[in-house]
Amino acid sequence: MNIPSNLKYTKDHEWVKIEGDVATIGITDFAQGELGDIVYVEVETLDETLEAEAIFGTVEAVKTVSDLFLPLSGEVIEFNEILLDEPEKVNTDPYGDGWMIKLKISDASQVATLLSDQDYKTLIGA
Repeated sequence: MNIPSNLKYTKDHEWVKIEGDVATIGITDFAQGELGDIVYVEVETLDETLEAEAIFGTVEAVKTVSDLFLPLSGEVIEFNEILLDEPEKVNTDPYGDGWMIKLKISDASQVATLLSDQDYKTLIGA
């Protein structure tokens, strides 16, 4: 299972890549594997400012729909529009072309609450 060490993680199986005050967010390899074939990604929170743990969208797989939770507070500044036509990118490249949103972080102190790759591995029993 792929769990890159340069990313941060959440208990809800999102990954976070921090670059300055912008966080790129997607779901983990573990999460996409548990969901199965992803057929649709919906994010209706573009340009909205939300608190950490708020729902920022949903991901729909063949057999289930799952909410996506914001790992940090901030403004959703970009949605990965590739996913409109190719939601399967979340399955094939969850840490690359399968990213979901970019967030302008409003409270950098929250980054300290995210899980390291080792903590995430412990969480999922990897």
